[in-house]
Amino acid sequence: MASLQSLFSEYWPHLAFLLSIAVGGTAAVHAAMTKNDVRAAIGWVGIIVMSPLLGPFVYLIAGINRIRHDHISEQRNKSLKESSPNPPPPCVDIAMMGAPQLDSLRVLGDRISRFPLRDGNHIRILRGGDETYPAMIEAIDGAQRSIALQTYIFDNDSVGRKIADALARAHQRGVNVRVLIDAVGSKYSRPPIIRLLRKKGVPSALFMTNPLGLRMPYANLRSHRKILVVDGSIAFTGGMNIRAGFTKEIGGDKTTMDTHFLVEGPVVLQLMSVFAHDWEFTTKENLTFKAWCSDHWDPPQPLAPARCIRSGPDRNMVGTHNMLLGAFAIAQKHIRIQSPYFLPDQVLMGAINTAARRGITVDIVIPGQNNLRLVNYAMTAQLDQVIRSGCRVWRARGNFNHAKLITIDGAWSYVGSSNLDPRSLRLNFELDMEIYSRDTAAEIESLIDAEIQDADAVTLEGLAAIPFRKRLRNRVIWLASPYL
Repeated sequence: MASLQSLFSEYWPHLAFLLSIAVGGTAAVHAAMTKNDVRAAIGWVGIIVMSPLLGPFVYLIAGINRIRHDHISEQRNKSLKESSPNPPPPCVDIAMMGAPQLDSLRVLGDRISRFPLRDGNHIRILRGGDETYPAMIEAIDGAQRSIALQTYIFDNDSVGRKIADALARAHQRGVNVRVLIDAVGSKYSRPPIIRLLRKKGVPSALFMTNPLGLRMPYANLRSHRKILVVDGSIAFTGGMNIRAGFTKEIGGDKTTMDTHFLVEGPVVLQLMSVFAHDWEFTTKENLTFKAWCSDHWDPPQPLAPARCIRSGPDRNMVGTHNMLLGAFAIAQKHIRIQSPYFLPDQVLMGAINTAARRGITVDIVIPGQNNLRLVNYAMTAQLDQVIRSGCRVWRARGNFNHAKLITIDGAWSYVGSSNLDPRSLRLNFELDMEIYSRDTAAEIESLIDAEIQDADAVTLEGLAAIPFRKRLRNRVIWLASPYL
């Protein structure tokens, strides 16, 4: 034993060097062979080479995609479709909307989504938590067969406990209930709401548990999806988490704003399919079509074609990214974008700038007050790129708005959980809807235009007037934008 200690004390620098070469070399090779984005590959290899021991540890925590593509398979979609005795009605002719350019966008969606575009959906916009949470609780209290709830953040606060109590009541009267919460998002409040749910007997699970057991706002591979499906016939989706701060009763003058959507019609089956994928991946439990889905819908008017678009670090990689590239390319009149975190990569930035250079009116609305300071700094650092191309950028004066809304030519809308940043577009599991409806687009446009009316235009002169030390700070943080 003494000889081993003596040997180690004499040769430990050489052993440390060999260990760093082995560990660092393995991590660098893994990054080079698995990263599809050359910038990500170069970045991770650089971090590993500069710090052969610490770099591989950081790469292990933040850089490795632990989701195997075959874990979340397409078998669930196939079984759901085959189990439905009455398939949804076929999609209408998009050209009838008076926007024939959208037909090529429909074809793009057919090849990206793996979900068919279906007509016969009624989509109702819910503004803020004061409209959304009571509607969700009413639907849960009216459930007769099944409730599937998936969210990123589910706080243990006054709103969270009301929804938890409604879920417990449904469970007690014999309704099948499943609740899936992201493991990182569940830690935004203490104690986590999942403890209360399990205490009440509600079947619950955490998506992708964090090996460090910490709240990590910038962690990768998170489920950012928001889904509530009741009896397979009514659903809620969008960008709103379950937090009391979205209600005026709690938030008061600082209430966080957002937009959610109540959906009835065939697209509910797609939302349920997404939940079933994620639930089975997390718990290995197979949810049957008969118990969880419906093939009969009688939604109120008006009706609209719609479909779900999944994206995430699996076989649905860059689904939303590709849809938006197509949407910006076919725009002929007006693009409206509202995003709390506007950090598009250079490819998406190029598509937005090209649209503006083609003479398309491009309005981009971002919050004047942001809940993520680092993201706001990075966002500010690249606004000059879109302004120089002719885009109009607006900073809203009101409270922080968490809504993610896009419309094209007053006929096509894209809504859901995805932010326009690298984390949403490549690193997290997201869920959005594309909607072909002038009525829905007009309503969303009115929301965005209302923000613009009470907003300050961002100009090149205003950006140049920012003190140099702050502009330098913004650019330095912008360099890390792929990981914010």
